[in-house]
Amino acid sequence: MSVTYFSSNKVLDYNFGITSYTPPSTLYFALSTTSPDISGSSFTEPSSGAYARIGLVNNKTNWSTASSGTLTNSTAVTFAESTASWGTILAVGMFDALTSGNLLWYDVLSPSRVVASATTVLFAIGSITVQFNNS
Repeated sequence: MSVTYFSSNKVLDYNFGITSYTPPSTLYFALSTTSPDISGSSFTEPSSGAYARIGLVNNKTNWSTASSGTLTNSTAVTFAESTASWGTILAVGMFDALTSGNLLWYDVLSPSRVVASATTVLFAIGSITVQFNNS
C-alpha cells in the first residue's frame, strides 16, 4: 500500500515536533471501483449489496513489526459476502473512520477484481504490505 499526503503530513508533523498525532485505534479497509491517488481523492466505494468497510484494531496483534520501512497484516481482512454485484474493484484503501474519514493508505490492484453477487473478498495474512516509498 502507498501512503497518501494526509498520512505523510501527519508523520512528518509529528516527527518534527510540529504537532502531536494519535493514530486511529481502528483502521477501516475499503474497496474502490476507481483508482485513487496520493491526494486521497478518486476513491469510490460500492454502494449496495451488503458492502461495508471492515474494521481492524490498530495494534501489534494485527500488524507485524516494521522492518526496512514496511510492515504486513498479521490478521486476515475479510469483507462480508456480497449480496449483489460490487462491480470491478480497482483498489483497496485504509481509512481512519467507518464512514467518510481520511484515506491513509491505498493500493491499486493488479489485476482488478470483479465482485459478483455471493462473493467474499479476503486479504490473507501477509498479503497487505504497508510501506513508505523512498523514491
